[in-house]
Amino acid sequence: MLGGTGRSGRTIAAQLARRGLTAVLVGRDAHRLHAASEQTGSETLLAPSLATTASEIRQQRPSVVINTVGPFTATAPEIVDACRAVGSHYIDLANDVAALSAAFEMHDAATRAGHTVVTGAGFGVTATESVVVKLCEGRPAPLRVRVDMVPSAAMEEGTAGEALIGTLLGGLAGRQITDGHLAPARIFSDAEHLTLPDGSQVTTANMPLGELLAAHRASGARHVLSASSEAPSSPVIRAMMPAVSTLMRWERLRSSTTRRLARVRVKAKERPREYSWGHAVVTWADGETREGWLRLGDAQEYTGAVTAEIARRLLAGEGRPGADTPAALFGPALAESCGAEYLLPQPDPR
Repeated sequence: MLGGTGRSGRTIAAQLARRGLTAVLVGRDAHRLHAASEQTGSETLLAPSLATTASEIRQQRPSVVINTVGPFTATAPEIVDACRAVGSHYIDLANDVAALSAAFEMHDAATRAGHTVVTGAGFGVTATESVVVKLCEGRPAPLRVRVDMVPSAAMEEGTAGEALIGTLLGGLAGRQITDGHLAPARIFSDAEHLTLPDGSQVTTANMPLGELLAAHRASGARHVLSASSEAPSSPVIRAMMPAVSTLMRWERLRSSTTRRLARVRVKAKERPREYSWGHAVVTWADGETREGWLRLGDAQEYTGAVTAEIARRLLAGEGRPGADTPAALFGPALAESCGAEYLLPQPDPR
């Protein structure tokens, strides 16, 4: 069962079909459901509300439920509760600190129920976390980790949607992991000019999305910073962001802003570069530093491939009860099975 008829939902449905699996697309708009079904060959289920979707899960008892409908802090709890009641596995595309934190809090209940909750099954979390897991294989917990998300995705014409807007607004609350705990940090700080393995250059800066928590859980590092090439580079915008971040902490304001921005139409756009990249630098207490990259194509297409592959593995009984992120559950080979490639320079022995 796949909730959502936007590009993410259609991409995942197509990837499931390539793996010999059929999605049941769930949505509240009959016209959009029909259009998505025509494109993907999927079955459909009209559900006018979140409560209706949860009720259908309890009645139909699907093996796996994929949630692409944001904001995930609002949609995940009710859907996960329904999945837990009937033993369905759950996957979502959440990529903000609040949503991942809420999912991790479900770990014990999921373990007792014997079902799997996978959060962060999209490009950002999967690409950066996979590099961290790869670099830390067979090693003790490092002292510091920095991850950088450099997406490249084509944009189709339409509305941005609440999932994307909620994620971006969530990233405006500056945070990092300090001494093992989530701590305030200046948004868009720690800017770094990266030369990508293909020779192109980007600037990334502190934008704490779900990658922050995923990298911390995957590595056990005492200090973690997550950065993104999507962080605004204008000095004026950077100066304004602390005030905006404060305003976004007000739940009512954040919710209304998310709804308004989600309805804004965006134009179709080609992806800005050939590759998307996940990047991590890991430093141990003895001074050893390792750096790694994950190279892949369109970030949105990769999200679909990762989510479909996780669903296939859960259906095959390869998961484990509890709440996890993709690479923490299936290891760094998951990223490669979806078409990505690791590029690992020689470690710095310092």
